[in-house]
Amino acid sequence: MTDSLDQAHQDRLKRLHYRAWHRGTREADYMIGGFFDTFHAQWGEEQLVWFEKLIDEEDVDIMGWALGTLNTPPEYEGPMMAALKKLDYVDIPR
Repeated sequence: MTDSLDQAHQDRLKRLHYRAWHRGTREADYMIGGFFDTFHAQWGEEQLVWFEKLIDEEDVDIMGWALGTLNTPPEYEGPMMAALKKLDYVDIPR
């Protein structure tokens, strides 16, 4: 049972990683993918559910919320959005 739960969790993380890094624009990939790569190992179930819900949103909205050009919906406010807004995890290759 534990092996199947571990495998299900690993599959979930792989799916989230793929979705975080294949957004449609390079800017969104760096922002959302970089956020996932930096923080996902620290997340529990609640944070994973939050991120899964977030990545169902449009890139332009997520980026607007993170950059402060759009008001963040109440359901996304909190420590996770605060971390996303810091943008200190974005590593742009040169």
